[in-house]
Amino acid sequence: MSLLVGLTGGMGSGKTLAASFFKDLGAFILDADLICHQLVEPGQPALKEIAEKLGEEILSASGSSGGSEGLDRKKLAEIVFNNPEKKRILESILHPRVFEFEKLEYEAIRKEQPNAVVIVDAALLIESGNYKNMDKVVVVNSDEKIRINRILARGQWNSDEITVRIKNQMSSDEKLRYADFVLENSSDEDSLRSQVNDLHTKLALLAAENVEKSAP
Repeated sequence: MSLLVGLTGGMGSGKTLAASFFKDLGAFILDADLICHQLVEPGQPALKEIAEKLGEEILSASGSSGGSEGLDRKKLAEIVFNNPEKKRILESILHPRVFEFEKLEYEAIRKEQPNAVVIVDAALLIESGNYKNMDKVVVVNSDEKIRINRILARGQWNSDEITVRIKNQMSSDEKLRYADFVLENSSDEDSLRSQVNDLHTKLALLAAENVEKSAP
């Protein structure tokens, strides 16, 4: 029957790194952020609906000469970041489509691999309600100062901007309330990899048990 596992964590927690370690061990990864990118490619229905509800200014200028308009992600971020209602509208368009995409992908994987461990890598796993569709939830947890330093190293934002973004997210303590398993990532990569190795073994056993239970 396989196992569908939600993997989440705040900015800088190491969620993406943990997902890469799971992939190295043979788990299938469904990246919610990547799926969102695919859903808003030029010509996609989701992009059209977003433009209709949030304004044509979220479309890039590349379509002005008659080509297919693309999404101006920076402009969209500016629109929704400090506007909870517009953020809700965006999520109401994207989340159901992401859930359906993940469901179809999961069904296809488990037909081919009945004992597969399938990881849904999603920053908003809990906030979106998608955690309810998971068999298990894994939260990557990390000290806030360490998270800030990791994000600073990427060179995208300064410390004040990062702090604002972290404060706008669900707190780590709140996320932990939904966790079946916790990966602590306030040390080094080897420590996280070791924890992922141990957890993958447990998840693989659970997936195998599901297969046995579903057998006639």
